[in-house]
Amino acid sequence: MDVFLETQRLILRRFTSADVDNLIELDNDPDVMRYINGGMPTSRAEIEHDRLPAFMSYYQRFRGFGFWAAIEKSSGAFIGWFHFRPESNGPQDEVELGYRLRKSAWGKGYATEGSRALIARGFAELGVRRVFATTMVVNTASRRVMEKSGLRQSRLFQADWPVRIDGDELGDVEYSIFASEWDYSARP
Repeated sequence: MDVFLETQRLILRRFTSADVDNLIELDNDPDVMRYINGGMPTSRAEIEHDRLPAFMSYYQRFRGFGFWAAIEKSSGAFIGWFHFRPESNGPQDEVELGYRLRKSAWGKGYATEGSRALIARGFAELGVRRVFATTMVVNTASRRVMEKSGLRQSRLFQADWPVRIDGDELGDVEYSIFASEWDYSARP
C-alpha cells in the first residue's frame, strides 16, 4: 500500500485500479451524492474509464497533490476519499481541499481529521500558500467540517451546476485559510 499520509485513525493512500468497486459503492449512495449531483449514481464505465484514471493521473503530474483513498485503520475499510490539489488554471500554491465519505463514516470526525492533516502537510511540506474548499450554502455538515478544519468563510458565489440540486438557488460558499494563519502548534 502506497501510504501518503497517516493520522490517528486514518490512512490516506494512492488509488489503484482495484478501487473501482469502492468508488462505485460510494458514488451510488444517493445521500452521499446529494450535494454533488442531486443524488444520481455514477456508472461503472464512468468510474473505470474517467474518474479513477483522472484521480490516478495526479500522482505523476503533481508531487504531493491529488486524490487519496481514505482507509479506516481499525477496520481496514475504505471509507471514502480526500483531494488536495491545485486547480488546473489556478496558482500552484493555492490548493483545493475536498472529501467524500461513506455515510457510515459521517459524524465521526474523519473528514475533519483527514482535512487538518492534509492542510498541515500542505503548509509545512508542500509550499502551499492558501487552502480553500467550496460547497453549497445548504450543505451545513460540510461547512462545519471546513470550520473545524481551521478554514473561514471567504466568499459567497453562484456556481453553474449542470443539474438542478435542491438548495442551489441559495448559492455556494468558499472557505479558506492562508499559511500565515495556520496554527502549527495544533498540527495533527
